[in-house]
Amino acid sequence: MGDSAPTSRISVHQALGAGLVADVLLWRKWCGGVVILASATAFWCLFELASYSIMSFVANVLLLLVVILFFWAKSASLLNRPLPPLPNLEISERNAEEIAKEFQVWVNYALSIAHDITLGRNLKLFLKVTVVLWFVSYIGSFFNFLTFVYIGIVLSLSVPMLYDKYQYRVDEKLSVTHKIMQAQYRKIDETVLRKLPLPANKVKKMQ
Repeated sequence: MGDSAPTSRISVHQALGAGLVADVLLWRKWCGGVVILASATAFWCLFELASYSIMSFVANVLLLLVVILFFWAKSASLLNRPLPPLPNLEISERNAEEIAKEFQVWVNYALSIAHDITLGRNLKLFLKVTVVLWFVSYIGSFFNFLTFVYIGIVLSLSVPMLYDKYQYRVDEKLSVTHKIMQAQYRKIDETVLRKLPLPANKVKKMQ
């Protein structure tokens, strides 16, 4: 086991897109990571610890912004100064189409999973979805949504960096764990899953 890694191994930076997002998540641009972590922590403390209402916060920020822009525009007209440099506040048709297409892809993917599960054609997928939903429900019982999002941000700024640093050790442990899980799944498949009755559409196909 030398220090040289296999040539086929993809680095964490490449897996994350090798762009600005990857640089921030891996703390190669530490300023971006600090800003995101500090902002998330400030919002969490403001809404969770101080029990400040999100609706009140948004309304106060918008109110302050509207008041500043209104008096800025009024003073600019009186003093013959340029108006506030506001961008064109609209969503272009191209951006709307791109957002709609991306949303359509995810919705169709979720519907295809639901279709396979309801027809009973993919028992393995059903078990995976069931375990994931149960795990999310179990974790969600300990935290509210805001805390859950904050934990997700903290993990996204720490797990990729730690994995990038200890990638080879983690991969070895994951490989052993994957083999153990595969062995356990084979036992469950042989003792339980194969003894379950097949759906009617599968029986007709087999006939």
